[in-house]
Amino acid sequence: MPAATTGDAAEPRLRHSLANGVSHAHFEWRPERRGLAQSLCMVHATGFHGRVWDQVIHHLPGRHVFAIEQRGHGRSQTVDFDGWADFGHDLAALAVALDLRGAVGIGHSMGAHALVQAAAYQPGRFSQLVLIDPTIFAPADYHQPPPPPGTLHPAAARKNHFASAQAMFERFAVRAPYNVFQRQALLDYCRHGLRPADGGGSGFQLACDPTFEGKIYPLARQNLGIFASIRALQIPVLVLRARPGDPAILPWDPLGSPTWPGLAQEFQLGRDMLLPDKTHMLPMEDPALVARLINETIG
Repeated sequence: MPAATTGDAAEPRLRHSLANGVSHAHFEWRPERRGLAQSLCMVHATGFHGRVWDQVIHHLPGRHVFAIEQRGHGRSQTVDFDGWADFGHDLAALAVALDLRGAVGIGHSMGAHALVQAAAYQPGRFSQLVLIDPTIFAPADYHQPPPPPGTLHPAAARKNHFASAQAMFERFAVRAPYNVFQRQALLDYCRHGLRPADGGGSGFQLACDPTFEGKIYPLARQNLGIFASIRALQIPVLVLRARPGDPAILPWDPLGSPTWPGLAQEFQLGRDMLLPDKTHMLPMEDPALVARLINETIG
């Protein structure tokens, strides 16, 4: 595994590994601690990147952590995809490339969806999962017709040029869903979620291109195979659910939970935990709580 390293001892190491034909970036925290206890493998939600976990990781001192960046996000290679199963296959191949053994998988939203598949595809790579408001719906929802080719979510029209990370922070700090982020977590998202503008122009653009992000959401209900992965798992799984979505918020409630309330009981060793005063942005909203629940789960 190449060891392209950034930062000092207090910063994670940025590395790249080829998995499922895609170059994936991942941040490794405290590599000297690997093998002393279970490694943690964290997988972000749609549109985010590996450094949104920084504040959670700071509340987990002494833990060896991999924070993964999915294809098309952060510093990973942007490669087109056919559906959400591709992200699961990516993560399964990356678990092999990183030689994970008995790791604790921690996923948020779409990252949790991919993590369920990866753990089923690669038994033994994960010993337990913490799924934070996973984007997994009721089985009947997966029998809907596919969206027309080229369908994009409104996220595809997001603002994609910023003068600086500070300008991005100031814009997002007063806008949902980012206004629920802990301040430092929002700064992390902005500082690590931009890249230099294409063509050598001034300013910066989002590391996850809005068009790529906009293609992901319409395919969310097309991966019925997720239930085969759910039922194949024989490891403990904690499902954390945020408050339900509010139908009065139009066109959709970005802070409401997408998780089917019956999900945990579909796992052989599933456990459900409802957090009615928290939102879908839980890892960035309350990093200390997420870290505490991870520690309690690991024991």
